[in-house]
Amino acid sequence: MAAEQEEIPENIAAAITEISERATLLIRDEIELARAEIGAKISKLVTGAVVGIAAGIFIVVALFFVLIGLAWLAWYELFPAGQYFWGFFVVAGALLLFALLAGVLAAKLVRRGSPPSPKMAIDEARKIREAVGPREESS
Repeated sequence: MAAEQEEIPENIAAAITEISERATLLIRDEIELARAEIGAKISKLVTGAVVGIAAGIFIVVALFFVLIGLAWLAWYELFPAGQYFWGFFVVAGALLLFALLAGVLAAKLVRRGSPPSPKMAIDEARKIREAVGPREESS
């Protein structure tokens, strides 16, 4: 009987150690999941920002062509010759179209990436807390 009583504390100690190790492993896994999620969201935010910058560059270049086109138009109205300005307006219109497409894409990417919170990791942590936490006894 004395041997059985000595094994009980050892079994309890081993069980506590195993529970502690598993809890540590679960916490590490949750941290890795959160890191991966936030990394993916930040990547989407950066991609959206880069595409937004590209849209801004397209708009600036398009405005440059509009101004050049207006200069050619003024030249044409003051000194009629060939209609050179239409080429500038076509290029400016195409650049504005590219800017619109890039702006819409940037908005979607930024919306999809923000806020950068690890939702999957939070959901997993809640499930673990519910599974490990105190259970309500039904009468």
